[in-house]
Amino acid sequence: MVEELVAAGVAVVCAGAVYGMSAARVVRQYERGVVFRLGKLKSSVRGPGFTMIVPFVDKLRKVNMQIVTMPVPAQDGITRDNVTVRVDAVIYFKVVDAAEAVVQVEDYRFAVSQMAQTSLRSIIGKSDLDDLLSNREKLNQGLELMIDSPAIGWGVQIDRVEIKDVSLPETMKRSMARQAEADRERRARVINADAELQASKKLAEAAGVMSDQPAALQLRLLQTVVAVAAEKNSTLVLPFPVELLRFLERATPGDAGRAAQAAVQQLTEAVPRPPADDEPDGHAP
Repeated sequence: MVEELVAAGVAVVCAGAVYGMSAARVVRQYERGVVFRLGKLKSSVRGPGFTMIVPFVDKLRKVNMQIVTMPVPAQDGITRDNVTVRVDAVIYFKVVDAAEAVVQVEDYRFAVSQMAQTSLRSIIGKSDLDDLLSNREKLNQGLELMIDSPAIGWGVQIDRVEIKDVSLPETMKRSMARQAEADRERRARVINADAELQASKKLAEAAGVMSDQPAALQLRLLQTVVAVAAEKNSTLVLPFPVELLRFLERATPGDAGRAAQAAVQQLTEAVPRPPADDEPDGHAP
């Protein structure tokens, strides 16, 4: 009798252990457990930690609540201004209602992926090429709104959508390069013309100052001579005033005076004499 009781106790303990092992479940911190009892959804969602279910009656399905990063395959499309482009993107989403994500859609990841591809093709057809290249923030917001509207009913929240890359045909790339080059050349010419205008104004002011002070023009000439002579690789032709030779002629005695007088005479003969008022131009009286 005692042996039978011991055997029965051991059998009960073993059965309890098997039952406990079959009923025990562990839900991680980033997961939620959705329980189906005989195929019917229970209203309560199991939180993280240790939980128990009824073996062979309940079925526990774990749902990941972390943010999912999903790349959207590159989509070919034609923009509103008839340019063929290839655009790819990345989408960030997470499950906010585990029960809805399990019940309302068969595979919420696949559903979000297909919705993202369809929305991306749609946003390409509604946008211009310039918007795809320079106004991506606005397109990202529109794309996020298009995907988030149906995903809310699936218990999924779209956190962010980003357009990664826009691939253009080679002919379009060359056309854009020529356009950018022409625009930069236009700006360079405008800047050069503006510099010439400012320089001309400053030169006009300098000419006004030099006209009031003739000695300033001589000083500027000497500065130019000094600047040119510093290079020592060119021939400098400097105009020499005849009045200075005449001054040397009066101030220098002897042979030096005669040499200076001969130089003055040669320079005077080399310079054409202006015609008199009663003489025709180019004829002697």
